[in-house]
Amino acid sequence: MQAVVLLFWLVCCCAAEDCEDVLSVCQAENSWTRCYKERILTCTLKRRIGSVFILGTVDPSKEWEESPSPEHGVRIPSSALQRSRAPESGDEVSIAVTVLNSAHFKLASRKHGRRILPGPPGPTGIVLGGTVLVVQAGLRPLQNLPEPITLTFKYNKKVASGTCVFWEELNKDDGTGHWSAYGCDTSNTGKEFVCRCNHLSFFAVLVNPDISLSEEDAFNLSLITYVGSALSVVFSIISLIVYSCLNKRQPERAIGLHMHLTGALLCLHLFFLLSCSWARRLAKEPADWACGALGYLLHWSLLAAVCWSALEGFHLYLLLVRVFNIYIRRYLLKLSAVGWGVPTLIALACGASGVYGKYTLELRDSDNNSTTQLCWISSKFRHRRAVTYATTVAFPGLAVLFNSCMLGLVIFKLWRLRGGGGAKGGRETASSLWKDCVTVLGLSCVLGLPFGLLSITYVSLTGIYIFTTLNLLQGVFVFLWSLALMCKSQVDGASTSNDTSSQRIMTTSFNS
Repeated sequence: MQAVVLLFWLVCCCAAEDCEDVLSVCQAENSWTRCYKERILTCTLKRRIGSVFILGTVDPSKEWEESPSPEHGVRIPSSALQRSRAPESGDEVSIAVTVLNSAHFKLASRKHGRRILPGPPGPTGIVLGGTVLVVQAGLRPLQNLPEPITLTFKYNKKVASGTCVFWEELNKDDGTGHWSAYGCDTSNTGKEFVCRCNHLSFFAVLVNPDISLSEEDAFNLSLITYVGSALSVVFSIISLIVYSCLNKRQPERAIGLHMHLTGALLCLHLFFLLSCSWARRLAKEPADWACGALGYLLHWSLLAAVCWSALEGFHLYLLLVRVFNIYIRRYLLKLSAVGWGVPTLIALACGASGVYGKYTLELRDSDNNSTTQLCWISSKFRHRRAVTYATTVAFPGLAVLFNSCMLGLVIFKLWRLRGGGGAKGGRETASSLWKDCVTVLGLSCVLGLPFGLLSITYVSLTGIYIFTTLNLLQGVFVFLWSLALMCKSQVDGASTSNDTSSQRIMTTSFNS
């Protein structure tokens, strides 16, 4: 009899599934998270060395607390353990806790076929440490617990904010889902996030990385900002003079368009310097009407610069796509109505709602925190984030996307014109290639594509330096483009028969 019992025990142990293999087995199924939650309570933990898997049975009359890894901790109150106990399970409750890689969790699209998921989008951010904490207890599902379970997530990198979330499967066919904060409260001690949730599931913390600026970096960026804006003001004025001379010599609508864009950039950098100076003068005093007015003018000039860069792209589109017999009556006047009218209407609407005032930016450092102020969209305005996102992120983003497509069209046209012209010698080919590269580089600056580097400023300190330098020197880039047009104009005066592909794109304009 003892031999039979021993043989039965050996068969059960050999047939039991290893806990470390449950994930790979369940991922072969559509709803792998449901499969995983069911199997980790019945698997066998064979490999314990270096494992972050905790499996066992506990007394439900006592609180249970354990750490599956140095970065994670779990505490389950006795009331939750007692609710998870099934009558057939006896006096003990099975518990399984482990840590998974967040790459296994695939986010679902907000739109499934023709059906759009109801409700607002869930929390956004990246998963802290790229890890997900899995907690299962007993055979009964635990929801709406009167006494929540406590989860801790330690971190050593600076983060701006964090939200405790759990994984909610939306599509059983492919196992995709989203992160939800329902039923979870978040607190931050400065070294770890503490999550208190009223259910058991797959848990994580979504964080937004915090870029720390040292005192030296803050000084360097301030210096680059003020010097770059001052240079842009000077070179924008020089560019306007150059464009005026070119327009008197040979009137062209493209030059008029460049003048409006340069004027918008001049206003942008000039009002930026004035806004910084006035906010510094106010110091800790509340914002006055002058600060609000400067905030309005700064916002208006930014919108105008974005509008005129988009109109440059529109002009380029008509230039390259509709190249035959184009006649648009009062073309530049209509563009001016859009380039200056749309920013004015948007800024007036914002001003009527009391948006403008003193904006305070906090600079966090490991040693201390400092602030810098600007007459801009007021930090105290209730819907500041929505206004800022719509007018300074979404609107410029659409303009950059459109102009990027136009730049790609330019490159395609240059490639076709260069290929159709045939080879005329290595030296001439190299010279033409150099002219084409200069044309593309100049157009990218005129079209405002450095604004596209805004996205990387949330990634690294290097991104902030690149974005700050390129955008603040845009007035200098426009000046260099005006010099290129002047040199080209002198060359065209000597010879107009041998016009290269890049010269065609730089010179063609519309009649009024």
